Amino acid sequence: MTLDDLAAVTAGVVVAPPDVDPDLVVDGPVVTDSREAGPGGLYVARLGQHADGHDFAQAAVQQGAVAALVTRAVDGVPCVVVPDTQEAFAALAREVVRRVPGLEVVGITGSSGKTSTKDLLGAVLGAAGPTVAPVGSYNSEVGVPLTVCRVSSETRFLVVEMGARGVGHIAYLTRIAPPRIGVVLNVGTAHVGEFGSREAIARAKAELVEALPPDGLAVLNADDAAVRRMAAATSAAVLLVGEADDADLRASDILLEATGRPTFTVHTADGTCRLHLQLVGRHHVGNALAVLGVALELGMPLEQACAAVESARATSRWRMEVTERADGVTVVNDAYNANPDSMRAALTVLERMGEGSRTWAVLGTMLELGEEAVALHAEVGAEVVARGVDQLVVVGPDAAPLAAGAREAAGTREAAGAAEPVGTASGLVAGRMTHVREVADVDEAERLLRAELRPGDVVLFKSSRDAGLRLLGDRLAGPREEHA
Repeated sequence: MTLDDLAAVTAGVVVAPPDVDPDLVVDGPVVTDSREAGPGGLYVARLGQHADGHDFAQAAVQQGAVAALVTRAVDGVPCVVVPDTQEAFAALAREVVRRVPGLEVVGITGSSGKTSTKDLLGAVLGAAGPTVAPVGSYNSEVGVPLTVCRVSSETRFLVVEMGARGVGHIAYLTRIAPPRIGVVLNVGTAHVGEFGSREAIARAKAELVEALPPDGLAVLNADDAAVRRMAAATSAAVLLVGEADDADLRASDILLEATGRPTFTVHTADGTCRLHLQLVGRHHVGNALAVLGVALELGMPLEQACAAVESARATSRWRMEVTERADGVTVVNDAYNANPDSMRAALTVLERMGEGSRTWAVLGTMLELGEEAVALHAEVGAEVVARGVDQLVVVGPDAAPLAAGAREAAGTREAAGAAEPVGTASGLVAGRMTHVREVADVDEAERLLRAELRPGDVVLFKSSRDAGLRLLGDRLAGPREEHA
């Protein structure tokens, strides 16, 4: 687009130095971080919590950007001045979608699993044609336009991850990138502190299927009652996927291998196939079914779709990353985010991978759980004991209810009265002792683990991102080239 095109799309005004070519074309990367700017690109100056993007517009130009989207002109920078950069950015992305006839847009939402599923779907659709999918967890009012603006005239498939912090957020994202296919994975308790209730979360996730056109498709998790009910909220066709007997696309004979990778049989209207996933975790069975449903809807033959799903690997960081260290210690780093559902899923993997080995669960706080935070943390602590995990290390004071829940489940009444040091407790569960310890921070956890890990141990790191356990997992795993 030329600067005049951009101004017309965003309701802006071109303000540029006199020596700038009036027919200047923006045809490079669209970025909100000046360090990521490149030749021919557009820099979107946002006002953040800690910095004003306008202060970095000149740096973006030095990196190769040829224009900036701003709310006030910046000296020496070709600018499109708009009333609101967020609304202008959204309008720009919407125009990009409009300019690519035949572009198939797939929206994905859910309380957990969105990023892994969009990675999987991006890889599968990439086998059928040029595909754009988000980088990392670009699922917000900023991340979605950034993803959309990577679309070119050759793009056939656009995968859009849609997150929400409240009711109305997903509806807003669907106006930026209107989907024909919508995938709802689950309704859990992630961000319940911001939404107020699980019912409010369900209402927010339903906004995706409500936005689908009559010729669209809603791919819904048949095993989640809240998701299943969303079938009544859309005029599009509905495809139920899951393990339920009435699922249109169903999984059976599920086995979780010692590596933590699932194998299962898929039943579809077009036939059956046996899948062996490269992804770690039983929860990926449902994610893979949703991806297959989308692929089949978009015309991929079952055999090709199954082969693409089998060969796909995780691409986003800190999602069930498994590292086999040279000394025989296995590190499972799943600490990008955490909620009760994803905690249980990770513990299922640890239990399976740790059969015959000593297991460690290094857990930190789960954020944004509101008034239920203490009870939900305690439930996860009890789950650790129920899974027979040998060593539970609870990191940070905010995660203390995890330890309390584990102690209660282990039958310990007063840690101070136990035969062990204060802050520790043990309980006998299914013939295995769960040893519970609390440490003040990540540094103390690292000292403990480096002193006590031994060959054959399997150690899981799981917490919300801001707890920092993903970085500790990286340090304990070693160089990235060792990762499996």
